[in-house]
Amino acid sequence: MGEVSIIGLDLAKNVFQLHGASAAGHVKFRKKVTRGQFRHFMATHEPAIVVMEACGSASYWAREMVRLGHEVRLIAPQYVRPFVTRQKNDAADAEAIVIAAQRPEMRFVEPKTEEQQARAMLFRGRERLVHQRTELVNALRSHLYEYGHAVPQGISQIRSIEAIILASNSDLQKLVREECLDLLKQIAEKTTRIDVKTKKITALAAEGDTARRLQTMPGVGPLTALAIEAFASDMGRFRRGRDFAAWLGLVPRQHSSGGKERLGRVSKAGQADIRRLLITGAMSRLSWLKRKPAPEGSWLARMSQKKPRMPVAVALANKMARAIWAMLVKNEDYRNPAQAAGA
Repeated sequence: MGEVSIIGLDLAKNVFQLHGASAAGHVKFRKKVTRGQFRHFMATHEPAIVVMEACGSASYWAREMVRLGHEVRLIAPQYVRPFVTRQKNDAADAEAIVIAAQRPEMRFVEPKTEEQQARAMLFRGRERLVHQRTELVNALRSHLYEYGHAVPQGISQIRSIEAIILASNSDLQKLVREECLDLLKQIAEKTTRIDVKTKKITALAAEGDTARRLQTMPGVGPLTALAIEAFASDMGRFRRGRDFAAWLGLVPRQHSSGGKERLGRVSKAGQADIRRLLITGAMSRLSWLKRKPAPEGSWLARMSQKKPRMPVAVALANKMARAIWAMLVKNEDYRNPAQAAGA
């Protein structure tokens, strides 16, 4: 089994498929092992490049392989799929991982640290509670609509809903009111749990210097700062801010051919949580313009006059992503471009 320089690993819960190859791509071994056998096999194997798809347990096994002296690379599954030949099975997947990793232009995913995964779990937990609360509010609105009460969307309408249910002259039947009150109780419980997690996120964002620096940018709060810490790759891996914005999917999708450039909507090809939060932050910055208009002749003022609100927000989110890259690479706080130009 000598001269094995790269090992493709198809991860699973209990049975792993290994594909060993030389630097030239010649097959050295194909092996199927259990979880316990895999750990022992890699502990006794000479140092090699271990490549696996970026999936649920990939970051954990990446850290374990690094402890055993191996070099680890993760590949996005969509980049591996074109290299699967003929039938799809574990052995073919492991071989395709090796072939994809040997491509000189291949882009790899950076494994997450334990701290990043913990922060991501907290972020996902809060997001899950928000979705569950939204589901409950929509169910409550739909029940009231069946009895002729039309309530606008949004958690801010919960007091109006409560007033309809508890009104002394309400036309709702007793059983309907009881069910609606039960939904209100569940919504209140979700809100309490969301508030607890929000306070925890705010406290975490106040501890680190990176999160504090990110929050100096208008439109970036504790939630966005934590998401960037948890999900974003090391900014040193991006050559420039434009690459980070493209990684987030905040660039136009291309349909160019024959030398003619055709640009469509944003690609949405990257990290969805950070992209959504940056666009939300950009929308909040645009809402400030009603009270404090942008300087006359500035980019934001010109865009606001020519384009609809959402395209302007996406373009502003792109600029925010580039600025975030510069702030983290240079270890600087946010500087307002208008003020910097005046200085």
